[in-house]
Amino acid sequence: MACASVRWKPHPMSDAKDLSERIDLLETRLTFQDETIETLNKTITAQWQQIDALTRQLAALNERLQEAEANAPGAANEPPPHY
Repeated sequence: MACASVRWKPHPMSDAKDLSERIDLLETRLTFQDETIETLNKTITAQWQQIDALTRQLAALNERLQEAEANAPGAANEPPPHY
């Protein structure tokens, strides 16, 4: 059969339209990805700031606890009076 050796070729305008649609889709996805990355970056930055503040607060509270234990009447290692 002679028809079997003939290949079907899409119309050139169809190829250009498909390519344009694919590029548009990729550009749209890239825009959303850029927005998502920026949002995630802001979120991570805020979380690190909060972690840093909480770490400083914990260190200050730990220092206050050690001072309170050191200034407490009686030794901390003494057994309670009911022993």
